This record gives sequence, C-alpha cells and structure tokens, in this order.
Amino acid sequence: MKLSVKSDYAARAVLGLCRHYASGNAVRVEDLGTEHGIPPNYLVQILIELKAQGIAKSVRGKEGGYLLARPPGEITLGQVIRAIHGTVFDTPALSDPKCPPELRKAWNSLQTTLNTTADSITFQRLQEDSGEKMYYI
Repeated sequence: MKLSVKSDYAARAVLGLCRHYASGNAVRVEDLGTEHGIPPNYLVQILIELKAQGIAKSVRGKEGGYLLARPPGEITLGQVIRAIHGTVFDTPALSDPKCPPELRKAWNSLQTTLNTTADSITFQRLQEDSGEKMYYI
C-alpha cells in the first residue's frame, strides 16, 4: 500500500496549522507552503478539500489565510487521509464476489486495522510527539 504525496502534504499542512492553533491567527498559504515544503498551488487545492471536510477554515482579507476548524485533539490522521482520498484503505476485492471469502476476510481485517490506527492518531498527539508544547487558553 502506497499513499500519494498529496496525503503527505495534507498531513503536513494540518500539522503546520496545529502549530498556529493557539494563537488564533490565520496562516498564509505561502508561509505554510514554505515552512513545510509544499508547493503553494498544490497546497491551495489541498486546503480547499480540507475545508470542505470541516478540518480547516479560511479567513479573508489582509490578515487572511487558513486555520484549523477545530482543536488538534479532535482531528485525526484518518480524517485527513479520507478528506484527500475518500478512504484510508480500499481494495476492489472487498466487493468482488469472485474473491475467496477467506481472502476477503483478510482484506477486511487489514482495512479495519488501518482505519482504527489512523483514527487513533490525533494531530495534538503528533504535535506533542514533536516536543513542541501546545497551550490552549
């Protein structure tokens, strides 16, 4: 299984927005892209998809940019991957009637495990794992 660079960029963008969450200030696309090595044009597409899923929100105007739509502890890696790809793991075998039942069961088990793991990883935990402190007032 291989995730696209788009999912990596989306996770980087959300992690970057986490770092600015406590300030309440929007982050400009150019700054977020530069800080996390994401091409700005590609980042805009990603942020629009994250916004549509309620993960990010935009602020217009001179001080505009993007922020998280909810606290980092309420956003999981699984939600970000689903916002970009629709599923964390999928295989056509799950709906193929010709797939042997024992193999379909194995694929289903893998899907369940990956979903559970991805949904257990919050961006607050990732932020804490980085050694940076997050303070909420």
